[in-house]
Amino acid sequence: MTVAPDRSRARVLIAADHVPTRVGLRLALEPSADCTEAGDSESAVAAAERESPDVCLLDFDPPSRGLRTLAEIRSRVPEAHVIVLTSRVEEDEFIAAMRAGASGYLHQGLDPARLPFVVEGVLRGEAAVPRHFVTRLIDELRAPALNRNHVRAADRGVELSSREWETLELLRQGLPTREIAMRLGISQVTVRRHLGSAYRKLGVGSRASALELLAAT
Repeated sequence: MTVAPDRSRARVLIAADHVPTRVGLRLALEPSADCTEAGDSESAVAAAERESPDVCLLDFDPPSRGLRTLAEIRSRVPEAHVIVLTSRVEEDEFIAAMRAGASGYLHQGLDPARLPFVVEGVLRGEAAVPRHFVTRLIDELRAPALNRNHVRAADRGVELSSREWETLELLRQGLPTREIAMRLGISQVTVRRHLGSAYRKLGVGSRASALELLAAT
């Protein structure tokens, strides 16, 4: 006789390349959830379509691939809640994941004992995000459309991202790279990446040239 699945238990898809990661997540969740595993992006999307999970725990490393997988799962199984698990918590990646439809963004080092409560919360409609990112998400939603999409610098019509503009503005205020990183909640490497991208778009080769250009706007 076939036993019908217990629908009181959440169906969770664990999508991660690393086998020990999948095993650890499964051990933490199985007392209260029915788990399925997938080892790569293609099998994760296929498993999501096949199993129609309530929640998908998605390894976000590397972010570019993780973001594509997230978007694909959300497109094919829109009712599934996707919680991103990442080895490096980056604010830009967090915003990108939430825009792509993630219900959560958490560090892989999360205490496994918390996972069942995280899953339950997401199923109740709660967002599973680090507390210090909540303010950033609110600011992003409140940002004027002009700042999100483009700014005009020295009548050049240069299009900068919201984060590039924020980084340049803090630079104009005289903050060094370390303080800009602390203010924005990102790494110094990410700050330098944003500045380099902005310099290229503005057609300048140095911080001094960028400041001179900004002073004229």
